Amino acid sequence: MLLLLLLISPIVAVSLSYLVKKQKTLLENIAISSVGIQLIAAISIIVSVINEGAYTLNNAFSVSSFEALILLVTTIVGTVAMLHSVGYLRGEQAKKMIDFKRIKECYILLNLFLFCMYVAITTTNPIVMWIAIEATTLSTVFLISFFNRKADVEAAWKYLIINSIGLLLGLLGIILFLSQGSLLTGWASWDSLTASANAMNPLISKFAFIFILIGFGTKMGLIPMHTWKPDAYNKAPLPVVALLSGALLNVAFFAILRFKIIIDSVVSYTFSQNLFIFFGILSIALSALIIYTQHNYKRLLAYSSIEHAGIIMLGFGFGGIGVIGAILHMIYHAFAKSLLFLVSSNIALKYSSSKISDVTGMLTVMPRATILFIIGLLAVVGMPPFGTFFSEFYILLAGFKSNFIISLIAIISLAIVLTGFFIHSFSMIFGTPPTSVRAGESKSWTLIPIVFLAIILIVFSIFIPTQLMQLITTSAELFTKNL
Repeated sequence: MLLLLLLISPIVAVSLSYLVKKQKTLLENIAISSVGIQLIAAISIIVSVINEGAYTLNNAFSVSSFEALILLVTTIVGTVAMLHSVGYLRGEQAKKMIDFKRIKECYILLNLFLFCMYVAITTTNPIVMWIAIEATTLSTVFLISFFNRKADVEAAWKYLIINSIGLLLGLLGIILFLSQGSLLTGWASWDSLTASANAMNPLISKFAFIFILIGFGTKMGLIPMHTWKPDAYNKAPLPVVALLSGALLNVAFFAILRFKIIIDSVVSYTFSQNLFIFFGILSIALSALIIYTQHNYKRLLAYSSIEHAGIIMLGFGFGGIGVIGAILHMIYHAFAKSLLFLVSSNIALKYSSSKISDVTGMLTVMPRATILFIIGLLAVVGMPPFGTFFSEFYILLAGFKSNFIISLIAIISLAIVLTGFFIHSFSMIFGTPPTSVRAGESKSWTLIPIVFLAIILIVFSIFIPTQLMQLITTSAELFTKNL
């Protein structure tokens, strides 16, 4: 019943929100209640997984260790983003950027977005997973064009076309795998597909996995399938972007990893590892160069998400302790990048600009938000004592054992990212604020959820509960048993 509650609550919120007429407070209460229920249900499911090994609704929906981790991150980021949206939308309405109709549309689409991700994580069927991830495109495309300016509409179309084409390739890969599933009868599940791996054709399976990697890699924003990401992140409301980077990136990669388990059983694990290493280092190195020369802080964070997607990919490519590092990085990056995007929404509300050159004197104008910005910044660039430092250390440690040159390129790229971020952030934090910007913190609805997320990030960086670490090690075993 808990999983059913998790899946139904956003749909109920959508239905109730649709019926609301001109009552903004009621819309906000529905949204807050919905994510509260989702968070409680998700935590309860995760506790059941820790105690019993899995939580099953029926043959269509089930949660085990790795799904529980992705679900935990998604619900936490989703809850914080929704709470922050209350203050953010109030701020945009006060600036006369949006009206009640737009606010209502945002809450409806955010709940649909969360529902689609929950289905993608918990379903046992590859086609249903693909439908859910494709539905995330449809539910977010209208959020990217939220302000209805020409550039927003162009970014939305770019997002829709590139992701739809990519996911069509992913669907082709899924069909190629399913067509070889000799044990598949009726409801095609991940277990039955994995059980059919020994009977699959290696060549067809290789092509299938490449299609899947390109398809869902487009959703992740891996280079060279990344071109939609900077534009979409620059134009969409930043609470939405926090979900795109902090939650959807992990869900898309989760889909790839589902098929990695299968392809590793069909052919040597080195096939998927080499692909992961190639796309991983390409995404890290090229995004590092762009980060160093960037002039827009939203696009800067977009390329940072591409870089971190590459780091996660590299960890699974290196194998060994790198897999544990990559799983940890999925968690830490989700919290840190969501924190930065949500703080950036406060910056955008205050400065009304996304240009780095227009944002100066943050420490004077908004000191509390600046402290949160610095916390997110240090975490994203992998500075100790934040968890990203340790996850990147594990990944690079595994890399130096398996591929010294690639690891060296990664370290140089990370150093460039570190330098670029500090150069850009120094000019934003210090200096004289523009005369047109009045000093004063954002409202509590935009600040308190970020504080909550910062606390989670700091606590998880210093101490990981034994039960959570158990889920991480169990999940890592799924991807190392064939090594």
